[in-house]
Amino acid sequence: MTHKFGQFIKIFVRYFLILINECLIRLPIRSHLIIFESFNGRDISDNPAAIYHELVLTHPEYTTSLFFGVKGSQFAKVKKANPEIQLLKRWSIKWIWVVARAEYWVFNSRMPLWWHKNRGTQYIQTWHGTPLKKLGIDIDNVEIPGTTTEEYHKKFIKEAARWDYLIAPNAYSEEIFKRAFGFKNKFIRSGYPRNDVLYSQNNSRTIHDLKRTLLGRDATQVILYAPTWRDDDFIYKGRYRFNLPFDLKTFFSVVSPDTILIIRPHYLVKDHIDIRGFEKRVKILADTDINQLYLISDLLITDYSSVMFDFANLRRPMLFFPYDLTHYATELRGFYFNYLEECPGPVVTKQTEFYQQLKIFEQAGAFSNFDNRFDRFQEKFTSWENGTAANQIVKIIAN
Repeated sequence: MTHKFGQFIKIFVRYFLILINECLIRLPIRSHLIIFESFNGRDISDNPAAIYHELVLTHPEYTTSLFFGVKGSQFAKVKKANPEIQLLKRWSIKWIWVVARAEYWVFNSRMPLWWHKNRGTQYIQTWHGTPLKKLGIDIDNVEIPGTTTEEYHKKFIKEAARWDYLIAPNAYSEEIFKRAFGFKNKFIRSGYPRNDVLYSQNNSRTIHDLKRTLLGRDATQVILYAPTWRDDDFIYKGRYRFNLPFDLKTFFSVVSPDTILIIRPHYLVKDHIDIRGFEKRVKILADTDINQLYLISDLLITDYSSVMFDFANLRRPMLFFPYDLTHYATELRGFYFNYLEECPGPVVTKQTEFYQQLKIFEQAGAFSNFDNRFDRFQEKFTSWENGTAANQIVKIIAN
C-alpha cells in the first residue's frame, strides 16, 4: 500500500509540474537569462562549467542572470564548494521559473522529455565526450535497468530534436552524432570547452600547486586509472559493482616508490572500491574536476573510456587495459573505430601483460613505437582543440 501511494504521489507531482510548465513556457523569455546543468545537476563541471566561467570572465554584465541547476541531494556540498555561483535546486519553484523563461539552456546531458522548453529558448547541448562506444540509436542492445532498447532509441531521438546547437569536438564525432542522435540542427565545431584548460594551464607551476592541493604533496609520479562506465554490471537497479582488474600489491611493486595511483571511477561506484592497506598511495577522486587529474598525471590507464580523447591533448603516455574486450566490443556496446589498431598506446588484456608494460613505462617514461600512431590519433580527434572552445560558444550566446 505504501509503495502504491508513493507511486501515486510521483505521478501526481509530475502532472502538476507539466501543467505549470505548459503555462510558464507561453510567457516571453528573459534576455540574458541562462541556466546551466552538468550531468543532470550532479555538480559544477564539464563543458557547461567551462562555458559559464568564460561568460563571466568576458561578459561580467551577464553574471546576475546566470544560474546552475543542482540536485537537492548535492546542493549543500556544491554550494559550499562554489559560493560565488548562483545555484538553484532542481524542481524548486525558482528553478522551474528560470528554466521556463531562460534565453539559453546549456546542458551536457538529457532533460526529461515531459519537461518542455519555451519556443524562444535556445538549447545548447554540449555533450560530454568523443564517442568510442556506440551511442543513442546505434546501440543494438541497451542494458540499462528499467528501459528497453526501443524505448531508449525513441527517447534519444525526441530529445535530440530539441537541441538547437550541439557541440562537436571533432569531425569524427560530428558524423557519429548526426546518425546516433538523429541530429538535424546546427553543430558548433569548436572542440570541447572543458579541454581549454589543458592548453592554458599545462605548466609546471599549476601542476605543482594541483598536486599539493589534491594529493597533499608534490608526488614525483602520478598514474591515473580511469576505466569506462560498464552499464551492464549491476547488482540491481541503482547499485553497481566495481572490480579493480589488477592487484594493488603487484602494481606498487612494479612502479617507483614515490608513485601515487589515482582511481577515477563512476560516481555510482566510488564508495565500493577496496583499497585497504594502500590508503596512503591510492586516491579515489570521483568528484574532482577530471582536467585537474589529467594535468597532474604522467600516465593514463584506461580501457574504453572517452578520457583517452581528452588526455591526448597533453600528448602523454597511455596504457590500455581492456580486460573484458571480447564481451564489451561484441556483446554490449560495440565500437565506432578499430580499437586495437588506433589506440595510441599498448593494448593488453591480461594482468601479466599489464605489469610488463608498466615496467617498460617505468624504465623509459614512455612507450616506444607509438609516435606515428599518436600523430594520427591527435589529427583525428584533437585537431579542433586549441584552447578557445568556450570563447567560441560565448560568442554565440552574447552575439
